[in-house]
Amino acid sequence: MKQLTSNLSLIIIFMTFFWTTGCSQNEKEIKVITFETTLGPIVIELFEEEAPVTSKNFLEYAESGFFNGTIFHRVIPGFVIQGGGMEPGMINKEGNPPIMNEANNGVKNTKWSLSMARTNDPHSASSQFFINVVNNISLDHTEETSQGWGYAVFGEVVEGFETVEAIAATATGSSGFHQDVPLEDISIIDTKVTTE
Repeated sequence: MKQLTSNLSLIIIFMTFFWTTGCSQNEKEIKVITFETTLGPIVIELFEEEAPVTSKNFLEYAESGFFNGTIFHRVIPGFVIQGGGMEPGMINKEGNPPIMNEANNGVKNTKWSLSMARTNDPHSASSQFFINVVNNISLDHTEETSQGWGYAVFGEVVEGFETVEAIAATATGSSGFHQDVPLEDISIIDTKVTTE
């Protein structure tokens, strides 16, 4: 009888453990950002565990409405579409201070992934981001040097692939010293942040 009671206690403990573990996994919240653009919606899920600093930074911009009215100002078919920092007329929109580069998180610049744009300084990313429209292994982290840091992946497109493809297919030209600029503005009209 004691053995049976002991076995039942162990079973209850294991069942409780697996139940609570399952619940905590199910309760894990994923932040989803929806951009309503002039060419349709783009829905993005953030990799908050893999890129916490970058995700928090992007989320702050999204929740504040910073991206509304900005344009996709750099479009290169077979490479990336970039936005998040320019207003119509290629006017720079001042963002928050730069953040630490998290490209060493092991996440790759695969098709549909979302990464931070930056200057030659590895830790200069602020508000500008790009969506990879192909697998761009040349943008991945290789080493912690100015040449090898790479570009931090912090999310992925989960809906609106056709919108991304439409943006990538748009006609481009030069605007001042900027190249690969869409001839007609493609704007982010509205930004919504939800939790799944």
